[in-house]
Amino acid sequence: MKAFVAGATGRTGQLIVKALEQRQIPTRSLVRDRQKAASVLSDWSEQWVGDVLQPETLDAAIAGCDVVFCATGAQPSWDPTLPYRVDFEGTKNLVDAAKRQQVRHMVFVSSLCVSQLLHPLNIFWLILVWKKQAEAYLQGSGLTYTIVRPGGLKSTAPTDPIQMAAADTLFEGSLSREQVAEVCVEALVQPSAKNKLVEIIAQPDAPQQSLEQWFSSIT
Repeated sequence: MKAFVAGATGRTGQLIVKALEQRQIPTRSLVRDRQKAASVLSDWSEQWVGDVLQPETLDAAIAGCDVVFCATGAQPSWDPTLPYRVDFEGTKNLVDAAKRQQVRHMVFVSSLCVSQLLHPLNIFWLILVWKKQAEAYLQGSGLTYTIVRPGGLKSTAPTDPIQMAAADTLFEGSLSREQVAEVCVEALVQPSAKNKLVEIIAQPDAPQQSLEQWFSSIT
């Protein structure tokens, strides 16, 4: 198995790469800036310069990889087109390239509450709307997928166990980025994670279950 990670230099993407390294899964990271990549990624990850907004760079980047992770996301900006371009068009470009390269599994990091049009985050140029559209595009692509909708992302170490639920079940909560990365990478090895959309948060009273048990419990 060889993994491809888009958004590898982002705060969640870095942890996905780290989790892949811990499992000794060869990894190729899509980066826009080699200098930045060298400062945040280990030598374990092969670095390939490209951009999800430049689809002509993606086929060669993904070639030879079996699984794709999408951990991209628009950053706060005054550009009203950015969430549309990054969170929808960029993901669409990645899905299309993954299909052409016959990738066997794609894991997409989305967001909690993407189905809530009136959510405050949509003030940021409808960012949740475009993430939801990207989910739908992946689901209709024919690729095997796992869509992970995390709650609010923390850069601190995990303190509470993971709670996993089906789509449009959890509407608040947060968790460590490290836990998001753990769930994403575990999805590769759990047959019950295939073609599923899951929501995740962390909370003190969550049942003490393995990720295998959590994935199996979601219908």
